[in-house]
Amino acid sequence: MQRFAALLDALSTAPQRSAKLRLIGDHLATTPDPDRGLALAALTGGLDLPAVKPALVRALAEARVDPVLFRLSYDYVGDLAETVSLLWPGPVRGEPPSLAEAVERLRAATRATAPQVLAGLLDRLDPSGRFALLKLATGALRVGAGARLARVALAERFGLPVAEVEEVWHGLAPPYEALFAWAEGRGPWPEAGPGAGFRPFMLAHPLEAPAALDLAAHAIEWKWDGIRAQAVSAPGERRLFSRDGNDISAAFPDLVAALPDTPLALDGELLVRSPDGTPAGFHALQQRLNRKAPDARLLRELPVFLRAYDLLAEGGADLRPLPWAARRARLERVIACLPPDRFDLSPLVPVADHAALAEARARPPHASIEGVMLKRRDAPYLAGRVTGLWWKWKKDPLTADCVLMYAQRGHGRRSSFYSDFTFGAWGPDGTLLPVGKAYFGFTDEELAWLDRWVREHTVARFGPVREVEKALVLEVAFEGVAASARHRSGIALRFPRIARIRADKPAAEADTVERIAALARP
Repeated sequence: MQRFAALLDALSTAPQRSAKLRLIGDHLATTPDPDRGLALAALTGGLDLPAVKPALVRALAEARVDPVLFRLSYDYVGDLAETVSLLWPGPVRGEPPSLAEAVERLRAATRATAPQVLAGLLDRLDPSGRFALLKLATGALRVGAGARLARVALAERFGLPVAEVEEVWHGLAPPYEALFAWAEGRGPWPEAGPGAGFRPFMLAHPLEAPAALDLAAHAIEWKWDGIRAQAVSAPGERRLFSRDGNDISAAFPDLVAALPDTPLALDGELLVRSPDGTPAGFHALQQRLNRKAPDARLLRELPVFLRAYDLLAEGGADLRPLPWAARRARLERVIACLPPDRFDLSPLVPVADHAALAEARARPPHASIEGVMLKRRDAPYLAGRVTGLWWKWKKDPLTADCVLMYAQRGHGRRSSFYSDFTFGAWGPDGTLLPVGKAYFGFTDEELAWLDRWVREHTVARFGPVREVEKALVLEVAFEGVAASARHRSGIALRFPRIARIRADKPAAEADTVERIAALARP
């Protein structure tokens, strides 16, 4: 457990992706089985410990320390695991458990026994070990290392093809003995088998010089504003995968049920269909994301469909080595045989020259289009981002001048800074209305300046949140505007980031809700 705790601590402060890859790879190479496999499962979301919930952790902490002290500390720190790990009283009793022991005991715990089991494990750990245990138990591992990064780290450390690791991943289970045997040359590649497995996505490079491309050699498609997904079926098995290889079938049972009972693998964009049959905005899809079991109302009011881009496999044949043109011809035939309310074909964009391409990219016919994709007609479907085959040319980001309204403490190495900023625009009655929240886009120096400004201009406090004077203007860059019932303004910015601190601009000159909302209209 202590080795896993040291890994989490190092990952939370490692600033670069390369450093995180090295840390994870070294841990997997030097940690014995089964702890390394369980660490990999924890980093990739493969562990489920349902008996431990945040409410249980809070109750345990308040039973061991003064509840007032706990609440004050939690308000200041802003992270439950960190607060409890530091406040947990008494000396460490006994040998620290291994990661395997901790997982085994928590897996076997029931709701009735979980408090005693968790308290016993916490008593045997120092603060860093307690922090790691609580993050593991509650499934709140946020250390800047997602599931795909962990798989890439494994592949790079052991010299494995990343695409092959991705392709067999969903046929494996923790603690991944067969995977490590293959990685260390002690066993064969653990083949995925004939089921509905994941195939790594082909990705595009940003297009920097469109005039240099031969348009006749490329097919041009719209880049839709949903989430990239892969729908896969086999006899008795149907699955839906996200771009990073996570199985999201349970969140979209309406689409999964419409897949055929034959071998098929489709690459496309997951979208919500509006009542008029066109794609709804991303805000509609957002209501369907991250739900393990959507209710009947969501399924009825926000039906999803897959706008197909590519055909990866059909009838047991792997089509990825074929050129795009051949795959497209087969895709058109396949889509014609699938339920039209759940599957349709991403249309091609006819353009005569580069000027027409630039016009299409700048002024697409639908608000749910982010830009254009250019794909070589002779390109096979290759995993990853391969130079010279696929390009994406997105619309220029939108910007708005907004006023800082609230600031909240961050997490991890930012837990002592106010780094999460809620900002607003002026409503029709002259009041500020929230339109979004951002926590990146600024340098460390700018973060220190913002943190100091927040402390000096606080007008009210709400636990870890501070309300500030409505005086600081932030230039916010974003990729779209969505309708939002959660915001009093009725809108929310999509993927906002702080582009610039406009300390020179009076707050009265910031943008209005009406002007920002107009950006949502094509």
